[in-house]
Amino acid sequence: MHDNGYKGLNHFDNKGNARMVDISVKDDTTREAVARGEVIMQPATLELIARGRVAKGDVLGVARVAGIMAAKETGRLIPMAHPITITGVNVDFRLRQPDRVEIQARVRTTGKTGVEMEALTAVSVAGLTIYDMCKAVDREMVLGRVRLVHKSGGKSGTFERKDEDSWDM
Repeated sequence: MHDNGYKGLNHFDNKGNARMVDISVKDDTTREAVARGEVIMQPATLELIARGRVAKGDVLGVARVAGIMAAKETGRLIPMAHPITITGVNVDFRLRQPDRVEIQARVRTTGKTGVEMEALTAVSVAGLTIYDMCKAVDREMVLGRVRLVHKSGGKSGTFERKDEDSWDM
């Protein structure tokens, strides 16, 4: 990679113009990324979700499907993300008393580029879906702490965020 004057930012050419990185010379490797986030809400809202009593239906089931769909569409949503073939997506939730739903997405592929953006997009859209389905009862919900917690594969190797508990998925 050449020096484009934007140290560490390879989505810019040497004139500062945005570009999609050419990954054609990279090797195909097995790649995985895990992202997490949360939706903080009123305890009564969490109780409605837990009991399946939200008027719009199965909040977590719909949010799971939305997250999976979002991972598959990441290359169309994020301007410099490559459209890639995803080999697997899991979206899961933990209800944490008294007031939050934790979201985790695990995305896998075999290819030339990683799936970090796909995992982050899945978590974000799953959180937005929870908000959408519950906003009639709780407009003060907060989506947050969306972060990459693990990535493996590719030239840069493995990344593990410190201070994260493990999820069994």
